[in-house]
Amino acid sequence: MADETDFKERISELEHELAVKDAELHRYRLELSKANTALEKLITQISQELKFAQTLQKFLSPTELPNVQGFEFSTKFLPGTRSGGDYFDIFEHEDKLKFGILISSASGYSLSSLLLSVIIKISSQMEARRGLEAHKVVALLAKEIVPHILNEDKASVFYGVVDRRSYEMQYCSVGVIDGFLQVYGQDSLVELLPTGPSFSKDFNTEPQSRMVQLNPRDRLVIATEGLKNSQNSLGVNWGGHGLSEAISRAPKQGVHELRNEILFSNEKYTGKTDPVRDQTLIVTEVKDKVIKLAKN
Repeated sequence: MADETDFKERISELEHELAVKDAELHRYRLELSKANTALEKLITQISQELKFAQTLQKFLSPTELPNVQGFEFSTKFLPGTRSGGDYFDIFEHEDKLKFGILISSASGYSLSSLLLSVIIKISSQMEARRGLEAHKVVALLAKEIVPHILNEDKASVFYGVVDRRSYEMQYCSVGVIDGFLQVYGQDSLVELLPTGPSFSKDFNTEPQSRMVQLNPRDRLVIATEGLKNSQNSLGVNWGGHGLSEAISRAPKQGVHELRNEILFSNEKYTGKTDPVRDQTLIVTEVKDKVIKLAKN
């Protein structure tokens, strides 16, 4: 009889424990449901913000380029589906015989927005258009941006100034902007090597400039890292060699043809029409006739 009583008590205890567990499970499911709802709202909000940032980034990219005598341009900006932060501009200086080429890439939209706001600030103050040396402009950007960089965010900047009197380009490139000079009549490419590391929270480098001589029919190609870091189905990057090979394969004349060959080669390699990360490409060609007139 005692065993039967103990047995019933044990069953009662188990039933009570089961009821407690059921109640805990119910509360857990409610909390999980609330968390899922909050997560869905957050994902929706982030998606909307990402789409807004992509739209804003695309809107801010110039659709009309200046008519710089002696040079022809072809550009393309492709917004990334997951991340981005590219910006570019080509503009004449107050000295009409000079023009600037600016291209930047950031690890995310927040840093890109900061970089863009600083660029606008400098442009509005006409600092970048008073003939400052390229590395001094980049130093101004670094002074404004670096103190506000958080975590592992990074930004790359290429700024070049072309003087149409001498057809020399002075440039400063920090980070991982790819640049190539295709000298007319030569098979090999001249790489526009970086002159400093990317902007980061630990950036403490004094930017430097380099000079490049431009001649008739030479072509400049400048691209953000979204191109070379794009991957195929096996997760292998296209790489700088992919970019240089596409330049070498392209028609020897026509900036648009060169641009299209690069983008087509990249799309063929990745199998994607929409890049994961922003891609920006600038192609410039020195025109033959005007440069001869300038030397006379």
